[in-house]
Formats: sequence, C-alpha cells, structure tokens
Amino acid sequence: MAQGSGPTPQQESRSRAYWRANVRLQFSLLAVWAVVGYVLAIFLAEPLNEIVIGGFPLGFWFAQQGSIVVFVALIFIYARRMDRIDEEFDVHEEGLGSARKRVARGSRSSGGESA
Repeated sequence: MAQGSGPTPQQESRSRAYWRANVRLQFSLLAVWAVVGYVLAIFLAEPLNEIVIGGFPLGFWFAQQGSIVVFVALIFIYARRMDRIDEEFDVHEEGLGSARKRVARGSRSSGGESA
C-alpha cells in the first residue's frame, strides 16, 4: 500500500454517516434534557406547582430531582445506542463487547437455573 494514500471515498462516506448518526443521537438526547431541565423545571414551574405529589409540588420535583434523574437515564440510553451505532458501522470495541456479552449470557443462564 502506498504511503500517503488517504481513505477511500467509501470509507469517508461511512465515516460521515457514523458521525451524522452520533451527532443526531446527541442532539435528540440533549433536546429531551432541555425540555425536562428548562421547559418543565423553569418555564412551566408555576402551573406544575399546582399539582402536588407526595407533599411536594410537581414543578419543584422537576427542578430538584427530575432533571437529574432524566440526565442519568439519558447517559445509559446514550451508551446503549452508541454501542448499537458502533456495531452498525463496525467500529465497536471487540474486547469490551465480548466481555459484556459473557456477563449477559452468565446472568441469563443463572437466572434460568433458579426458576
């Protein structure tokens, strides 16, 4: 292979598609967080405060715990979706994926034995 030859047009196209999928996922998850963190917790706090759950106004809950809980959930969603995108574009990490699959197989087999 000649040195200095860059990636093929097909490789560049796949690379662009991979990053497009990555950025699309990031923007969609950030939009969800913005809606929960800003719209529900700040802009709609007054109307939501009229709803009381467990002694706390709903607007207060969204401002204090809701946006944090949603953010943590979005982290796990991002990790799962990026694993799928990585596998789809064949850029996944072999070692990490195989270890995760072994753990999943082990939990399935041990769960089946106790039932």
